Amino acid sequence: MGHRDRLSVVQAYRFALDLSPAQERAVLGHAGAARTAYNWGLERVKAVLNQRAAERSYGIGDDQLTPTIGWSLPALRRSWNAAKDEVAPWWRDYSKEAYNTGLDALARALKNWADSRSGRRASRPVGCPRFRSRRRSAPSVRFTTGAIRVEPDRKHVVLPRLGRLRLHESARKLARRLEAGAARFLSATVRRDGHRWYVSFTCEVQRAPRTPARPCATVGVDLGVRHLAVLSTGGPVPNPRHLDAALRKLRRLSRGLSRKVAPDRRTRRDASIRWQRARGQLGRVHARVANLRRTATADKTGTVPPQGRTSNHALTPAS
Repeated sequence: MGHRDRLSVVQAYRFALDLSPAQERAVLGHAGAARTAYNWGLERVKAVLNQRAAERSYGIGDDQLTPTIGWSLPALRRSWNAAKDEVAPWWRDYSKEAYNTGLDALARALKNWADSRSGRRASRPVGCPRFRSRRRSAPSVRFTTGAIRVEPDRKHVVLPRLGRLRLHESARKLARRLEAGAARFLSATVRRDGHRWYVSFTCEVQRAPRTPARPCATVGVDLGVRHLAVLSTGGPVPNPRHLDAALRKLRRLSRGLSRKVAPDRRTRRDASIRWQRARGQLGRVHARVANLRRTATADKTGTVPPQGRTSNHALTPAS
């Protein structure tokens, strides 16, 4: 089959990482740089919007209001490059992709908000973007340029500025496609989900078109609550009930968390170390339940959920 007969699809592969303490600090630093750029751009946009709203309340005409600023990614990037020496004198310590990650997320959020207000967005209403907190936001950084590759041992990956990172599992499925020239990297995202770090590769993959063995046979699949899925052939797929199996442990950890000294914004009280440790244990159980449910849905129905598979296996859609 010739190269022209192949189909080009965008496919994601997700792998768990085993980071050293130094590598984790480096990734957290890049994620912090992305959060800094995001909050700086959002503060700048909100300041202009608030100033224009105040001027309108004073009866100032639209032609005399404070000029608007662009919030597209190129406009935000130009503004950041002009102000980064003053806003973040340490900007050279991290990759430029870290700042682009935050600005790109801000540009998308502002566009969705503007489209929602004007009625161009058909989905549910989207509110104004909020500032990202170091404690509440999931740290992540996205790389689109630079050295992105899988090492020959298939147990390590190389990312810009982060260097050689060890994988928790083998990346042989992705490596085989790369070696055959049937895939190329589009981006790589490092993100902390629960208690683990993951790297997600977005690739352009060349696939050979397949013909069904029985093109006239059809099977309907109905995803439900009591059953994981019900097939039109009459065979229900049982629900594994991962959450019910973990409820006893979740109740015990939740009771323990409620007895610890929690943070209080009103009194500016910080959380105790034991509260933070208990919260981490509770979060790990919730993350495991979510991983099991998503993996079961993907394996039983043959489709990948919209959230993406978060287990320690490569994220590949059913073929």
